[in-house]
Amino acid sequence: MQRYFVDQTARAGNTFTLSKDDAHHMKNVMRMDVGDEILVLDGTGLFRCRLEQLDKQTAVAEMLEELPIETELPIHVTIAYALPKGDKVELVAQKATELGISRLLVFESARSVSKWDAKKIPKKLERLQKISKEAAEQSYRAHLPTIEYVTYDEVLQRAADYTACLIAYEESAKEGEAAAFASTLSRLQSGDSLLVVIGPEGGLTETEVSRLTAGGFVPASLGRRILRTETAPLYVLSAVSYHFELKG
Repeated sequence: MQRYFVDQTARAGNTFTLSKDDAHHMKNVMRMDVGDEILVLDGTGLFRCRLEQLDKQTAVAEMLEELPIETELPIHVTIAYALPKGDKVELVAQKATELGISRLLVFESARSVSKWDAKKIPKKLERLQKISKEAAEQSYRAHLPTIEYVTYDEVLQRAADYTACLIAYEESAKEGEAAAFASTLSRLQSGDSLLVVIGPEGGLTETEVSRLTAGGFVPASLGRRILRTETAPLYVLSAVSYHFELKG
């Protein structure tokens, strides 16, 4: 069954009203009709529903039952991602969603080549959220990740909200450090939260790393190789998935 995310405001009792884009997808792409069943997620649960109304503009579905959620990571992972070049952030938003990210914080670091015009930030976030929504539906996510644009200082301030905070730091890899990431994961339990900061192509500056470390972040290598900025978030999420979902 196809999955569709809706806002909690779309629910009225046991009925969900889906967006115009979703109605178009059901009618013209999936060739659905009234009586067909879909899965609806509103951030509070996963529901099997039956279409009661469907045309090119409107889709209304009635809830039949609530289903168990089994596709989310046991811990909540946030990636604070320094603006990279080009459209790499779109790739990260898509693939990180598939891998289970809870929140993506995009920020501008000292060595970020790309800069976002303040007037264009809402549109850029809207596009990233759309990419994430499509990836979440495709990968059977039960919750839609949150994507925000924040400042470097706001990343620092949010450290207190997390069980553990790490910096993906290439100098740690060069120095042979191999324990911080693994030991952090071993201490985390289901329901805990992890915040990982990842720098741009040129890496974080020593000043940025020092301030993060003073704020409670632990520098950690992501293996023995130096990863591209768009690879590092996917490595983190894959390692978390292996540790909590596949490791014996």
